[in-house]
Amino acid sequence: MPAPRLLIGPLLRRVVGTRATVWVETSAPATVRVRTADGAEGTAATFSAYDHHYALVVVEGLAPDSATAYEVLIDDEVAWPEPDGGFPPSLIRTRAADDRDQPVRLVFGSCRETTQHSTARRLPPDALDAYARRLMAEPDQAAGQPDLLVLLGDQVYADVTSPTVRRLLKRRRRRPKDAPGDQVVSFDEYTKLYLESWRDPEIRWLFSTVPSVMIFDDHEIIDDWNTSAAWRDAMRDQPWWAERISSGLASYWVYQHLGNLSPDEIAADPVFARVSAAGDATGVLRDFGQRVDTEADLAHDTERWRAVQYQWSYALDLGRTRLVMLDNRCSRVLEPDQRAMLPPGEWSWFLDRAHGVYDHLVVGASLPWLLPPGIHHVEAWNEKLADSRQRRVARLSEKLRRALDLEHWAAFRRSFDALGALFARIGTGTPGEPGERVGAGPAYAPPASISVLSGDVHHSYVARARFDDPDVVTPVHQLTCSPIHNQVPAGMRPLMKLGWSSGPAGATRALARTAGVRRPPLRWKRLAGPYFGNAVATLVHAGRTAEVTIEGTTSAGQLREVMRQRLTPAD
Repeated sequence: MPAPRLLIGPLLRRVVGTRATVWVETSAPATVRVRTADGAEGTAATFSAYDHHYALVVVEGLAPDSATAYEVLIDDEVAWPEPDGGFPPSLIRTRAADDRDQPVRLVFGSCRETTQHSTARRLPPDALDAYARRLMAEPDQAAGQPDLLVLLGDQVYADVTSPTVRRLLKRRRRRPKDAPGDQVVSFDEYTKLYLESWRDPEIRWLFSTVPSVMIFDDHEIIDDWNTSAAWRDAMRDQPWWAERISSGLASYWVYQHLGNLSPDEIAADPVFARVSAAGDATGVLRDFGQRVDTEADLAHDTERWRAVQYQWSYALDLGRTRLVMLDNRCSRVLEPDQRAMLPPGEWSWFLDRAHGVYDHLVVGASLPWLLPPGIHHVEAWNEKLADSRQRRVARLSEKLRRALDLEHWAAFRRSFDALGALFARIGTGTPGEPGERVGAGPAYAPPASISVLSGDVHHSYVARARFDDPDVVTPVHQLTCSPIHNQVPAGMRPLMKLGWSSGPAGATRALARTAGVRRPPLRWKRLAGPYFGNAVATLVHAGRTAEVTIEGTTSAGQLREVMRQRLTPAD
């Protein structure tokens, strides 16, 4: 029997204090050990599911404020770094024991089709590849190293596959009616997407040396995932859907979500406990995927949600920055007149995490909270008509909602307003309203900045929210960076630009008013963009200052700055 080898990884996921987590996929069951040059190490046995094998290793004993090379051993044989790989050493960087005065650098973006898609259609160069190459060229520039890579959705495309994956599916599909011929359905087919994307040499090195967190958007499952209750009903009628949703959620948990958790959260995760205890966790993960999708139908019921719902949203602190990543997809409330991005129980959790003592609040949401106003008002208009008691109006509006992807925060008006109200309260130093579950207690100083990081819309921009309340002193911004490797159709670009113009925005606001849509409780203005190329963005917090830079790729595959925006007042 061949010796186990490294298939994907290592992925350096979370670095918390003097501990770090490293994720790998191996070709067979094995014991995985990670050890650093200065003696820190961790060991874990792989867990198995669907004949695939994974390990999440917790490395203990790292020195504070250090950058240490590490290696990965599989059954005591060195598997990483690869001999003659030609890359700089993979490092685990820790922050100072007291990192309150240490700057924080977050690199973010979304929507990355594998580079193999370029063989089927001409896409501009991959921005994450370009970013990795630049880091390789400057491995000793510690001041410029990111603390965290924040990936905001569509890390893989289950419904837009490469020529390589389509050839595989063609060989497997005996009865085309049983499943789409060009889309993945099974867990094993999902693994091919990650293998294809994450073994890109530059990406593999980048993931091995920069900690990362992730959240899904629709294409990890299928375009327009959970657009509406009617959409869910229609998908249940497809003979292949039950396997697709179960496999999509289970593979997301394994490849993406598990690494989002801190070592303590991993130890407390009930799914990880069951998977680790099972000799073969296939049944555990299949049941988990099915259960989580079914639980989404209970999202509007607060008490039942708290009892059963698995939560994909999570939060973490880096120095004086708090990052809260929100699930915009799986747990939506979809009943007419009750639509919400988060169910009540998860919204309460979010309120707890959003309040606290920090300098900067960052909310990661795969879908932009602030869209171009001309588009925002159309989505709000459509939501109102989709809730109409006139069946014909509601049916036509539902068709339009799906056809034009009208399902951002603007189309969940309850959540759009609630998020704005939350930011306004935080921005005044007011912890909350009576009856809310918040963790702050007495009033506190407002944070220096609030930023919403998003992707999805295949263009990049910076917008600032304006509140009527003069006591809101914290600047609130929407920072959108998309795509990393994709492109928006050329015919859509003028419409997206017009969405920021006062004339079209006024016309669509008048349209929304005809349906009885109230004026939004805040206004917002574009500060930079839109930019339509492949890009990555960097958000830097230093003390109480914040600045974002968006860099796009050139035809030669290098990065160039396309916009830079200071988010806090000058000193």
